[in-house]
Amino acid sequence: MTDTRPSDGTFTFWGGALSLFSGKVRSYLIKKGIPYREFYASHPDFKERLRPIVRLGVTPILETPQGDVLQDSTEIIDFMECRLPANSMIPATPVQRIVARLFDAYGTEHLMLPAMHFRWGEPYLSEQRHFLNAEFGRVSLITSDRDAQRAAGAKMISYFSGMLPTMGGTPETAPAIEAEYFDLLELLDLHFQHVPYMLGGHPSIADFGMMAPLYAHLGRDPAPARLMALRAPNVTRWIERMNLAVIEDAEFPDCAPGFPADDALPPTLEPILKQIFRDWTPELLANANCFNEWVAANPDMPTGQQICLDGKRRVHPTLGPIEYPLRGITIQRASAPQTLWHFEKAAAHARALSGDAREQFAALIQRVGGEAAMALQLARPIVRQDYVLALS
Repeated sequence: MTDTRPSDGTFTFWGGALSLFSGKVRSYLIKKGIPYREFYASHPDFKERLRPIVRLGVTPILETPQGDVLQDSTEIIDFMECRLPANSMIPATPVQRIVARLFDAYGTEHLMLPAMHFRWGEPYLSEQRHFLNAEFGRVSLITSDRDAQRAAGAKMISYFSGMLPTMGGTPETAPAIEAEYFDLLELLDLHFQHVPYMLGGHPSIADFGMMAPLYAHLGRDPAPARLMALRAPNVTRWIERMNLAVIEDAEFPDCAPGFPADDALPPTLEPILKQIFRDWTPELLANANCFNEWVAANPDMPTGQQICLDGKRRVHPTLGPIEYPLRGITIQRASAPQTLWHFEKAAAHARALSGDAREQFAALIQRVGGEAAMALQLARPIVRQDYVLALS
């Protein structure tokens, strides 16, 4: 088989078109202009070379020509931005940087539930099962035998579809999940009528975080993709734009190809932030309460302690059940410490603000109803160490 190791400045990207987190990283690599080759984890090299390093069967993974093995979509982007600072995808000004981090965390973490709902919930699963058999077959079995590949995909579907209830997706919660998502689509469609990217004329980590759910699951799976195209064609066009290398876009000839001056935000972004904080804050607080209770119950845990209940290495560990309201319906699901780690990337920047930037951000947060979320406090810092979440 083909040698998958990076060479001659070309990176190796382990992912898949159907993967939520892969869509985020792939879009970043395209917009950043980083040459790469993509492979599925079913390639023998993954088991032989990558699995022993990461010790998890997980993608995306990025291998650099220098020998780095990076896992987690946000850590990949942060690492590459430090190594390749030109054409930055993280705003330099403080308020834009925090807002970009908020969208990254919100898209990557909170919107995973609607992404999973529209892939695995009914009637969507029945409508697109044939497509999903083929998609999961591609990533699970390298073969030219179509029937064998689809049979392999069907086996994977039985596993992944079973994850939906653990994330709060049930027939009873479906109306709230869909109401939140369709409202978001409307606001995004209005936003992308005015600017090509989340923060204006240049892509950022805000866009990549939103691509995580909006590409593979919601913009590519046939059933939700049709809904998106009919309800929010500007969002569908943004997805296309996010997978094109060119930065400037012909639909916005008067939009300067950069972030807005003076640390400003597009006016159409504030209604989206209002919805984010209204719908996301109860989940954030429930996760924080669960984490803080776990820390309080285990006061002697050392620095580097893996965050988990059973000692097993997990990409997304849980510390037990949580519940919170969403659009008048109670969501019951497994807690997600990863969400807190991700949100803290924005919150830490916010706490470090001073002077005019602090006042500007505080005024913004007051206008969009984000005070409770931004006041969230964790009992111990969360870090990623050796490819898993740990206590600092």
